Amino acid sequence: MATRGFFGKKREPEQSDRIPPGQHLVDYFPVLSAGPTPQIGPERWKFTLKVGPRPVKTWTWSEFNSLPMTKMVRDIHCVTTWSKLDTVWEGVLIDDILADAFIEPPTKFVLAHSFDGYSTNVPAADLLTGKAMVALKYGGQPLERDHGGPARLLVPHLYFWKSAKWVNGLQFTERDEAGFWELRGYHIYGDPWKEQRYTDD
Repeated sequence: MATRGFFGKKREPEQSDRIPPGQHLVDYFPVLSAGPTPQIGPERWKFTLKVGPRPVKTWTWSEFNSLPMTKMVRDIHCVTTWSKLDTVWEGVLIDDILADAFIEPPTKFVLAHSFDGYSTNVPAADLLTGKAMVALKYGGQPLERDHGGPARLLVPHLYFWKSAKWVNGLQFTERDEAGFWELRGYHIYGDPWKEQRYTDD
């Protein structure tokens, strides 16, 4: 469960403009999850793109890994107040997933779904034009299970609960449907720079 109980190194002056209000810098990668870590191997992994309830396309692990790969270096910010700078990811941009399925975004809203039943909502605009990916590697290595491996959503400009671990699909929705933490009091959008941690922030 999410808590406020994290403390880290004092930020350096040259880093101040990269640390959102209320955050502190860490040099490790904390592990936080809503439940147990699912054991999903590549042989069982599938990723499905949906429009409403209708599946548009499903990829196996090998098919997904044949899509264009992109490297991304980004700062990440957790709602539990830690921030980590210059994290290195590699995966498939959401733009490239849509291109492979031959669709344009049909609605303004998306729900990300995970193997453990977790979900989180993200506006479609926040996933496109190189802003987000399904990450398969972190720091040059296959993504560890505790950090969402074999694949997780990465939306680095929003609080990190939006970067759903163990992701297995994206679903375009007609309205902005709240996901797991949003139904439990977290902000519907989650902008770290506006401190949108909880519903009324």
